[in-house]
Amino acid sequence: MWDERFSSEHYVYGEEPNSFLVEQWDHYKLDNSSGKVLCLAEGEGRNAVYLAERGHAVTTVDLSEVGLQKSARLAAARSVDLETVHADLATYTPEPNLYSAVVMIFAHTPTDIRKRSLQIAKDALRSGGYLIIEGYTEDQIGRGTGGPGSKSMMFSKQELEQFFEPEEVLLSRELVRDIREGPLHDGEGAVVQFVARKA
Repeated sequence: MWDERFSSEHYVYGEEPNSFLVEQWDHYKLDNSSGKVLCLAEGEGRNAVYLAERGHAVTTVDLSEVGLQKSARLAAARSVDLETVHADLATYTPEPNLYSAVVMIFAHTPTDIRKRSLQIAKDALRSGGYLIIEGYTEDQIGRGTGGPGSKSMMFSKQELEQFFEPEEVLLSRELVRDIREGPLHDGEGAVVQFVARKA
């Protein structure tokens, strides 16, 4: 399904990074942190390329080979390097305690894979590393502005807070905001925004 979705020449979620990611990256001054960045379910690579442009060593992981090819193409156009990994989050296991940041932007998957992805993120972070998540909540159902149609694939503030206890939760909120990220994320979206720091 994702190969088909990403098969068009244009970038269906746009070529610019997610605005929440940009805001939080600057707020916590993460360009000052050394180390690597892991982007899970990164799709066509817009966020990974943005972080690579800022000088970070970025690994982008996705199930779609077409999405990874578009990530590599966007990186080449911007004169940066990415490490692309073709993997299913149901089985993917990165090196633990390695990454200074893990990014999950609209990384919607079935419930069991979502829970495993959150565990992957927690394990992959080194001490003091940051996790940045934005995803749709159940309130997005029926809006027609993006996201899956199944409630079971949505994120929630409560789930994220419980999962990452006792890590340092820096930001956790649910809200409705305007999202303009290509033709498939276009309009008001009900999202959860979450930032945590590994103890």
